[in-house]
Amino acid sequence: MSMNNGLPVSDYRPQSDDAVSLVNRNKEMEERVLRLLDDLAKNQGIDPRWYAVGRRHIEQGFMEINRAVFQPARVDLPADADRGL
Repeated sequence: MSMNNGLPVSDYRPQSDDAVSLVNRNKEMEERVLRLLDDLAKNQGIDPRWYAVGRRHIEQGFMEINRAVFQPARVDLPADADRGL
């Protein structure tokens, strides 16, 4: 299994090809849904407040699913050494 190093961001770990492929599929599906929502937003009969809430939940849901796949860790802070963590 090949591993991808990813971004040099604190506590993001290397990812397998399978995990990267899965998240890329999720990102494509997210884009398809967001484009559908872009079209829906053009409808004058749509309540913009509820539309914004729903869109935000969809975006957040995709982000949370992708975090479930990539499983980023918590970041160590300099003060942790002082506390014995």
